[in-house]
Amino acid sequence: MVVKEDMDRIKKEDRGPEDLTLKIEMLTKQKEYLQSKCREAGEKLNSLTREFDKVVEENTNLKVMMKR
Repeated sequence: MVVKEDMDRIKKEDRGPEDLTLKIEMLTKQKEYLQSKCREAGEKLNSLTREFDKVVEENTNLKVMMKR
């Protein structure tokens, strides 16, 4: 039995690749996906920057201790 949701899905699929509504939906999903990946990359970058700063500080401290 075909239900209303199936009919809606079929109508959406029958719009064709040149339908602007379909393109807008696809681009919106792509934008959301890319935004989430950018946020993840930003968080990773911040984490690596903090870790790098700690290593540089530790290196500096070791150099000072070695001079004594």
